[in-house]
Amino acid sequence: MEDWAISLECAEVGHFSQLNHSYIRINEFMSTPETATKFACLQKFATITPQYPGVRSPLPPKVALDWQEQLSPLLNSVFGKASNGWEVQAWFSLVTASPQELIPMQRFPHVDGTDPNQLAMMLYLHHTDHGGTGFFRHRSTGLEALTDETFPEYRRALQENVQQGGLPKAEYVSDGAPYFERIHKSEGSFNEAIFYRGNLLHSGIIDNDKPLSADPKEGRLTINAFFRPSP
Repeated sequence: MEDWAISLECAEVGHFSQLNHSYIRINEFMSTPETATKFACLQKFATITPQYPGVRSPLPPKVALDWQEQLSPLLNSVFGKASNGWEVQAWFSLVTASPQELIPMQRFPHVDGTDPNQLAMMLYLHHTDHGGTGFFRHRSTGLEALTDETFPEYRRALQENVQQGGLPKAEYVSDGAPYFERIHKSEGSFNEAIFYRGNLLHSGIIDNDKPLSADPKEGRLTINAFFRPSP
């Protein structure tokens, strides 16, 4: 699928926080990003999970598998080798919920799971004023990533935060206040892809004062993917 070709020439590996979290940033990720935008405009988007404040549509499986094959050596070198290869799941995403519509869980940073071996990809395909992705530290526990072992501690502490200080107001996470602090952010430039461990506390950086369109040509369109080591 030549129209969906990707390039790793602009791949950069970086780290952030004193805990040295690794990430990959690839500018000019798709050779013809307009292919993805045009395809997205023909798809039927729908709400898939209550956690995500918007709608999604699957990426063609052949595209996801082609990308996984090309990305695997880079993922292995930065995040550790997946002995049996990687599995991938990917979809188009559009943030569409207004700040006033956000349910409590959407007002906090989140993780994609507690397995540090699961990797996340975000490919930004929009020209809006909405930004990229922020990464956060929970102030009262100091946690920046969650595992099966640390999640119970985090949950108890966050519940105590809310009991004592109340829920954050209905808006998208920006600097993380009052219970979190932002420790890193991606800019979310058009056709930029980032890769990181999915158990890091993170959130999309959304401008609470700007509209959110459900039209892929006008909205905050991204391609999200999870890469998991095959069993």
